[in-house]
Amino acid sequence: MVEARGRVLALAPNWVGDVVMCTPALRALHKAFPDAELTVAGRASACALLQGLPWISHCVTLAQRPRPAEMLSAGRRLRSHGTDLAVVFPHSFRAALQAWLAGATRRVGYARGGRSFLLTDPVEPHREDGRITPIYMGREYLDLLKPLGIEDDGLGLELAADPAAVRRAREALGGSGPRVGFSPGAAFGPSKLWPAERYAAVADALAERVDARCVILTGPGEEDTRRAVLAAARTPFIDCDGGKPSLETLKATVSQLDLLVCNDSGARHVAVAFGVPTLCLMGPTSPLYSEGPYERGRVLRIDVDCGPCQKPVCSTDHRCMTGISVDWAVETALEILEEKNKKQETRNKKA
Repeated sequence: MVEARGRVLALAPNWVGDVVMCTPALRALHKAFPDAELTVAGRASACALLQGLPWISHCVTLAQRPRPAEMLSAGRRLRSHGTDLAVVFPHSFRAALQAWLAGATRRVGYARGGRSFLLTDPVEPHREDGRITPIYMGREYLDLLKPLGIEDDGLGLELAADPAAVRRAREALGGSGPRVGFSPGAAFGPSKLWPAERYAAVADALAERVDARCVILTGPGEEDTRRAVLAAARTPFIDCDGGKPSLETLKATVSQLDLLVCNDSGARHVAVAFGVPTLCLMGPTSPLYSEGPYERGRVLRIDVDCGPCQKPVCSTDHRCMTGISVDWAVETALEILEEKNKKQETRNKKA
């Protein structure tokens, strides 16, 4: 077990949304060992996302696809951070090997991918009828801590936004009308993308009907999607990142929204962490992985005979996404905004 002033290392998940869904488990680790140094190691995007959380002592950036020499070098760096306990949240063999190379005395991770011999505490994944089955990723990460006697505090996902970036976002979003963000990209692959012209149509409708201030939010590699949305829309979009996206700007901007319209992507979970309602347009991926108890808003999804396929590129006609209509999205967005207004009015009356 970790000593009072010991060192705890957490190997972070890879995808943006998974990192956000891992924050309850990371916070639980800190609360279980409040005097220990908690170091999180992961991709640069993971470190940027977790920046500002007061209960993380250190963030160590790891190469995305490290060569053997890079893994050995990272192991030497991590030895000073996590020699007592390492929790391996990713499922990969490489992540478990990295924890072993870091020299952690105790290594906890799921028994997957033939890597159990690298772990001191291999944990069986969730199974039904003997088969590994999907569960909400936030729950999966918390369940990994059960052998350590660590429980969920029930506070949900958590991120911190830089105050200066928040001030800039507020200035850019100034004016009347609801602040609606549109995140039309998805790093997973094109199968997750709702058509760009439909995002534009929703923005036009919300601007016309409720004077919405529409914000475009895209990440690196999503430039074509961004241009397609902007070209198809009549309403002008607010640009909070100047065409130079960063996770710092994304967090700050999302924290100031009234609604985020998005695919099943990382931005969705960033919104959940800040208590912002989401309208998620979901197609090829199973909702069992991503729908948790902390989310506000709605998920629009239709059942198709070929899904959920979990494929990054559609092999048929993309009917799981094209079957979601603009009218359905617009009406649902208006319902979410109306619900938010009513809750705010109730809070104002009680104040």
